[in-house]
Amino acid sequence: MLIYFSSIVANRWLAVRLELVGNFIVFFSAFSAVLFRHTDHVTAGLVGLSVSYALSVTQVLNWAVRMASELETNIVSVERIKEYKETPTEAALETPSEVFKDKKGEEFWPENGEILIDNLAIRYRQNLDLVLKDVNAHILPHEKIGIVGRTGAGKSSLVLALFRLVEPASGKIIIDGIDISKLGLKHLRSRLTIVPQDPVLFSGTFRENLDPFGHHSDDGIWTALKLTHLEEFVNTLPNKLDYKISEGGTNLSVGQRQLICLARAVLRRSKILVLDEAAASVDLETDHLIQQTIRRQFVDCTVLTIAHRLHSVIDSTRILVFSEGRVAEFDTPINLFARQDSLFRALCLDAGINSIDDVKNGENNIKEENDEEIKLN
Repeated sequence: MLIYFSSIVANRWLAVRLELVGNFIVFFSAFSAVLFRHTDHVTAGLVGLSVSYALSVTQVLNWAVRMASELETNIVSVERIKEYKETPTEAALETPSEVFKDKKGEEFWPENGEILIDNLAIRYRQNLDLVLKDVNAHILPHEKIGIVGRTGAGKSSLVLALFRLVEPASGKIIIDGIDISKLGLKHLRSRLTIVPQDPVLFSGTFRENLDPFGHHSDDGIWTALKLTHLEEFVNTLPNKLDYKISEGGTNLSVGQRQLICLARAVLRRSKILVLDEAAASVDLETDHLIQQTIRRQFVDCTVLTIAHRLHSVIDSTRILVFSEGRVAEFDTPINLFARQDSLFRALCLDAGINSIDDVKNGENNIKEENDEEIKLN
């Protein structure tokens, strides 16, 4: 309605001004005829013709302005079509048969979760500066890697490269011996799991949001809910797993939405899990639940955690520190904190982690929780 109103106002504005221009032209024609009436070349026929044309000039001007406006509008559509035509397409969805030696290898890839990043450099668009430069890292199977750095250091860019949302300008990423640039996008992305900062939920039932493709039984879904501390909450809902979730999960809290995404990851059981600042917008209690679930349920997975809250990654196996698009440091939290000139140490001090004992306590906590989980099993 507002757009329609704006269109009417614009048309009336144009009509008034064109009418003023037309009246001025008619007045100028008549005034010129009176002013130059005694000259030989001004005849009655010429005066009549000029006034006659001047009377119709408003309509002609109106048509000309509208045609010019329409042309400009349609040219935008042509520009968009040209832009879409010249936009590079993504890589193939399916993996070529020659990449894997047999179907078994393709079915179970990745089997261990080993990641090798070799001289990786990426830019978001041609002719733009590199956002990642000569990144090298070897992540062993089942390691829990914390990825930290100041804003704009390149942390999330690494995730984009891992999922091939941005193709490398140079270098490569190898997962379990396979260069991911040779894989089909559908194959690659279906074998990795990410819990993003902004939870992705759609309009549908609780069951559909957790298992959109219907690959898991209700028992498996309830197990995932129990492991992510959501079972009690779902039991209080009308219709339980058939409870309707609004678009974007607006009828749930931010923490509940994030835990649902985590439950989805538990169901998928991928060998590589990426947490892209998953706890940035939740309270400390929910953050603790997320970290507790990751420690207990993803013991045999490689976990990459991008975090602003250093307490979320202080107990990681190793810390990958980014600075200005490069890997500045890559070592255990204790070793990095012990270095006086360490960027990680500076980040810890800014976050209120003032002693190496805090770091050791973080590592001891995860060991105790893992031992407890082993005893329970």
